[in-house]
Amino acid sequence: MMMSQRRGIHLDQSELLCKKGCGFYGNTGWQGLCSKCWREENQREKQKQIQEDWALAERLQREEEEAYASRHQKTQSQPSITPFSKFEERKTKEKSSKVNTVTKFFTPSSKTPPKKDGALFDSQSSPSPSSSASRHSSVDSDHATREFIDFLKPLKSGREIFKQCRAFTESMVYKRDMGADELSECVQDFYQNLSERLQTQFKGSTDHVESVMDEVEKYMMTRLYKEVFCPETTDDEKKDLAIQKRIRALHWVTIEMLCVPVDEEIPEVSDSVVKAITDVIEMDSKRVPKDKLGCITRCSKHIFNAIKVSKKEAASADDFLPTLIYIVLKANPPRLQSNIQYITRFCNPSRLMTGEDGYYFTNLCCAVAFIEKLDGQSLNLSSEEFELYMSGQASPHWPQASGASSCSPGSAALSQVHKRLDLLTGLGERQERVMEKARQLESDLIDWTDEVEQKVQSVLESFPPETQNPPANTASGTTSAASSAIDSDNVENELLPPPLTPQVFAG
Repeated sequence: MMMSQRRGIHLDQSELLCKKGCGFYGNTGWQGLCSKCWREENQREKQKQIQEDWALAERLQREEEEAYASRHQKTQSQPSITPFSKFEERKTKEKSSKVNTVTKFFTPSSKTPPKKDGALFDSQSSPSPSSSASRHSSVDSDHATREFIDFLKPLKSGREIFKQCRAFTESMVYKRDMGADELSECVQDFYQNLSERLQTQFKGSTDHVESVMDEVEKYMMTRLYKEVFCPETTDDEKKDLAIQKRIRALHWVTIEMLCVPVDEEIPEVSDSVVKAITDVIEMDSKRVPKDKLGCITRCSKHIFNAIKVSKKEAASADDFLPTLIYIVLKANPPRLQSNIQYITRFCNPSRLMTGEDGYYFTNLCCAVAFIEKLDGQSLNLSSEEFELYMSGQASPHWPQASGASSCSPGSAALSQVHKRLDLLTGLGERQERVMEKARQLESDLIDWTDEVEQKVQSVLESFPPETQNPPANTASGTTSAASSAIDSDNVENELLPPPLTPQVFAG
C-alpha cells in the first residue's frame, strides 16, 4: 500500500547523456552537454560574438566616415583630416587588439597545431632555471616532476613532451587573473593538441596515449593547483558555502524518506557506508582531477556493495542515485562545488565523457543538483511539513507500521532516537529549573550573610571590649596575682593536700 504511494527518486539513464545525442555523458556544469559538444558550442558562440563585434566596429567606422564627409565636403583642408585619422587609427588598433585577444583563446587550436607547437618549443629552448623553482617549491610539485621525468625517460619524444608541458605550466602562472572559463579553455586546448600529436606518434594506440595524458594531467595540475582551484575570479567559494548550508539544513532527512534500499544494521553494509562517506570526503584532499574522480568511483563502488548486501541482489541505477544522495547528505563533503568545477574544467575530457569515472561523476552532479532543488514533494511530504522540518520547529517521526512498508528497516532505531530527543528536552527543562533555584539560593545566601554581619556589628557596638588600663594604686597587686596564677584552672579545687616538705636525714 505505502509502496504504491511513495514516489521515490528516479533518473532515466538517458538524462545522463549529452543533450546533443552524441552518446557521451553530459554535465550540468555544461548545460547537459559533454565536454566535446560544450567546447564546440562555446567556440561557436565566441566566433559569433567576434563577428558581431567586427560588424559593429565597421558600422561605427562607416557612420563616422559619412559624417566626416558630409561635414567637410565644402572645406577640405589637410589639418582637419588629422583628428579623424588619429581616431581611425586608435579605433582600428583597439579593434584588432580585442579580436586577437579573443581569437587567441577561443579559436579552435586544432586548426593550427604546428604553429602553436613550434612556438612552445622555441620559447622553451633555453628555459629560465629560477622561474619555476621560485613558484613550485612544494614537496608535491617536486615529487610530481620527478615522477613525470621518470615516466617520460623511456619514450622517444619524452624530452619534447616535458619541455612543452613545463613551458605551458609556467605560462599559466602569469594568467591567474584570467577567468576560470578562459583558463579551462587554455588547458583543454593543450590537452587536445598534445593528444592529437600522440595519436600520430603512437599510430592510434589509445591505451598508450591515455597513459601519457594521465601523467601529463598529473604533472600539470599538481603544479597549477593553487592557481586554478577555486580561483578568485569565480563564485565557487560562495557556492561551496551555499551547498554546505543547504546540506546542514537537511540533516533531518532520513534513509526512509529517500527510500534508500540499505540496511545499516548489517555490519558489512554499515562498513561500506562509512567507507563511501570517507571516500567522498577524501576527494578534497587530492590535487589531480583523476585522483578526485578515483575517490568518487571508490565511493560509488562501496554504495553498490552496500545495496547488493542489503537486497541480496545486484543493485540497479534507480537504487544507486538515492543512496548516493543519502551519502552526500551524511558526509557534507568540504568544498563540494569547487571540486566538481575543478574536475569539470581541468580533467582530461575523454575520462568525463566515457567509462565508469564519467558515469559516477555525472551521477554525483545529478545528486548535488537534486539536493539543491529538494522539496517536500521529492520526500513525499507536504509543503507545511517540509518547512517545519527545515526551520527546525519540528522533527520527523516515522512510526513503524504493522502492515507492509516500503522503507521500514530503521524505524525502530528512529523511534529510539526520538524518545531520546524527548528525554533530552525534558532534561533541559529540569536543568533550567535547577539553575533558577540555584540562583535563588545564591540570592538568599547573600541576604543572610548581610543580615548576620549587621547583627554582629550591632552586638559589638552594644558591648565594647574592656581593654582600658586599671587604676594606678592597684596595678602592681593585680599584675602580680595575674602573673602568679599558673594553676588558674585548679583554683576551684580547695581539697588538695599541702605540698611535701623536704626532710634531711643524718647519715
